[in-house]
Amino acid sequence: MAKSTADDEELRRACESAIEGKENIVLSIRVAESRGIWDKSSKVGRHMAKPRVLALSTSSKGQTTEALLRVLKHSTGGVLEPAKLYKLKHLTKIEVMNNDPSGCTFMLGFYNLRSQSVVPPQWTMRNIDDRNRLLLSILNVCKDVIGRLPKVIGIDVVEMALWAKENTPTVTQITTHRSLPDGPIPATVTENDLKVNVEKELVSQVEEEDIEALLGTGSDVMGIGEAEAFSERMKRELLALEAANVHAILESEILIEEVLQGLEAATYCVEDMEEWLGIFNVKLRHMREDIASIETRNNKLEMQSVNNKALIEELDKLLECLRVPTEYAASLTGGSFDEANMLQNIEACEWLTNVLRGLEVPNLDPSYANMRAVKEKKTELEKLKSTFVQRATEFLKNYFSSLVDFMISDKSYFSQRGQLKRPDHADLRYKCRTYARLLQHLKSLDKNCLAPLRKAYCSSLNLLLRREACEFANELRASTKASKSPAVWLEGSTGSNQNVNSSDTSTVSEAYAKMLTIFIPLLVDESSFFAHFMCFEVPALVPPGGVSNGSKSRSYGDDNDDDDLGIVDIDDDGRSSAELEALNASLEELLDGIQEDFYAVVDWAYKMDPLRCISMHGITKKYLSGQKDDAAGFVRLLLDDLESRISMQFNRFVDEACHQIERNDRNVRQTGVLSYIPRFATLATRMEQYIQGQSRDLVDQSYSKFVSIMFVTLEKIAQSDPKNADVVLLENYAAFQNSLYDLANVVPTLAKFYHQASEAYEQACTRYISAIIYYQFERLFAFNQKIEDLLYTIPLEEIPFQLGLSKMDLRKILRSSLYSVDKSITTMYKKLQKQLTSDELLPSLWDKCKKEFLDKYENFVQLVAKIYPNESILSVSEMKGYFT
Repeated sequence: MAKSTADDEELRRACESAIEGKENIVLSIRVAESRGIWDKSSKVGRHMAKPRVLALSTSSKGQTTEALLRVLKHSTGGVLEPAKLYKLKHLTKIEVMNNDPSGCTFMLGFYNLRSQSVVPPQWTMRNIDDRNRLLLSILNVCKDVIGRLPKVIGIDVVEMALWAKENTPTVTQITTHRSLPDGPIPATVTENDLKVNVEKELVSQVEEEDIEALLGTGSDVMGIGEAEAFSERMKRELLALEAANVHAILESEILIEEVLQGLEAATYCVEDMEEWLGIFNVKLRHMREDIASIETRNNKLEMQSVNNKALIEELDKLLECLRVPTEYAASLTGGSFDEANMLQNIEACEWLTNVLRGLEVPNLDPSYANMRAVKEKKTELEKLKSTFVQRATEFLKNYFSSLVDFMISDKSYFSQRGQLKRPDHADLRYKCRTYARLLQHLKSLDKNCLAPLRKAYCSSLNLLLRREACEFANELRASTKASKSPAVWLEGSTGSNQNVNSSDTSTVSEAYAKMLTIFIPLLVDESSFFAHFMCFEVPALVPPGGVSNGSKSRSYGDDNDDDDLGIVDIDDDGRSSAELEALNASLEELLDGIQEDFYAVVDWAYKMDPLRCISMHGITKKYLSGQKDDAAGFVRLLLDDLESRISMQFNRFVDEACHQIERNDRNVRQTGVLSYIPRFATLATRMEQYIQGQSRDLVDQSYSKFVSIMFVTLEKIAQSDPKNADVVLLENYAAFQNSLYDLANVVPTLAKFYHQASEAYEQACTRYISAIIYYQFERLFAFNQKIEDLLYTIPLEEIPFQLGLSKMDLRKILRSSLYSVDKSITTMYKKLQKQLTSDELLPSLWDKCKKEFLDKYENFVQLVAKIYPNESILSVSEMKGYFT
């Protein structure tokens, strides 16, 4: 017997690999799959067969076991892959096909597939043994796992049982999983169990009893001892019965002829009916063709009607766009630009803008854009646009000029003698705002027309602003009451006790602050109004109702919403550098020349009181910090120029004062405190009073320059008289410290110079006191110095044997220097008192002198005690007694 494919281990492993080992393969076998078809005789035919592999498997999920039948097919690479999956719990019948003489073809019926219209597939085995092996495996699995058997059709149960008995050794042992209370355990079907299972599954209990009774009766009565002999006998009896049936049929020939005649008559009737139906089908086909033709023509007519309607609507829209209303044409070509007619002009501009935009290709179908009527109408509208833009531009130029000329001719708009007039542009802006929307539409129609309009507006308004600033500055200077302060602060010719610049000049800085308070917000708001009014795509320079500088609010007559032009603010992201550059150029033209009036006020304030430059510098810094970097660019430049102008004037004052200080060293021999020392203290006190805001750096720079020149000049004057140089230095450095003590505690820059003067004072004091002491006791301390120098080279005990350092020399020195020590101390005090011009320094200097002398004398006494132990000398305590 040829080896069955069910025994192919390679096939089993290929199946397990295809299903990834998730299931337990019970049986795998090669089959041929064919699809059945229903023919006219209601019998099932077959299509071409396809090679397949059937794999019978079980899958355990928890406590339950599921029986599956998988269909696998060969892929392009020859590898098995899953194709279909059937669950055996849905299997209802197994039917062997009668149209296959070999009996190797069968069909599996699943009740969940009954609703489908396709015929179930048919499976063909290579031989009867493979068929029986597969069907027995399916029945065994159904019995063990599901607990029931499907219906078997077309198979002799007895023959199946006999085959199972003969081929038990070749049947693959089936491993299933039985669900027991303690869990699933594997059960192996033995040969004996397989026999019993086959008999029990293929034969029901009743049939089994009938067969046993029959076999028993045949064995006892008929003498049948074996089932094979009995089966042969039954076959022979069956053939005899069939022959008897054929004989009976032949005897009923008359009846058969009657039936055939009836069938023939029925066949004629069917043929006649078939002919009639053919005729009817031809007529119906013609009718269907006619109906389809009618429906086609109807659909075309309906489509044509819809298209014609849509075309008419599109043409109506196009004609509406191409039609120019008479009222708009009149406004665009010859209408008036008076305020009463502006609404009509704005409506005409909006209509013209929308029509021109609608005739562009993105908004108009390209097929319409090439039409001659559209091109002609577009040319006509372009001419209409050019005419209107030219008329509006000329009108606005003349309108701006007439507005400014009217305001300039009326003197009540400007400051007059005895009356400061705050500029008020509320009426001017109100009249200009009437044409703001017109400017927007002009920009949308023709951007190039804005350049001459902006230039005309800047030229006209520049005349007004310069006239207002000039008149205001002149009247501001004339109405300010302040006495002129002297320009000489640190000149050496005046007395040191003279009270310089005692007049109050606060009105000067107040006048400058008033100039900035009035005109800086005005210029910023004019810049903002100009940017919005002339349609620059930049953000607002000052928000409506905002604050234009750090502390002063807008209060020159216009409302908080004066800059609200009724237009949408441009977003910051939409501005371009080119627009901002153009705006700054226009603002420079708008405000050019106005800086001269500010310069005049600064120069006037400098002449009145140069120190007022400090407060003006702080005021300017304050306004400058309130301006944005990218807003009102020319106003910021104006403030920068003012700051530079004020700094230049103040530096001019500082340079002149430094020259006054330097001229002190050219005078005749000077003693005592120099004149510029106390005057600088007065000047610094006054400067500190004028500091406002951010002017500290300016003042500190001037302090550095002043003090540096003062100290250099002092050193030069001291060097011109070497005999009294230290006296001059210590007296002037002391005077510098005394006069600036309070300011040095609050001003870091002056504190630095205060400490510098203190160090110089200490050095001058040390040199001067040493000179006084050595003048009276030169031999004594020279002897002491000689001993100290020798101590570095020779031992202590050898010093008395050196030339000039013997005991006899020591006694001579002591006798000459300490013989009348009280007179020498008195002489030293009188000389100190005579050389000092300031009595305030005498006590402190005498204390320093006494301390310095006693320290030196104590050192001398200690050396003498070490080197000349037996020599008697005046003690330190006795020497202190002479000073008391």
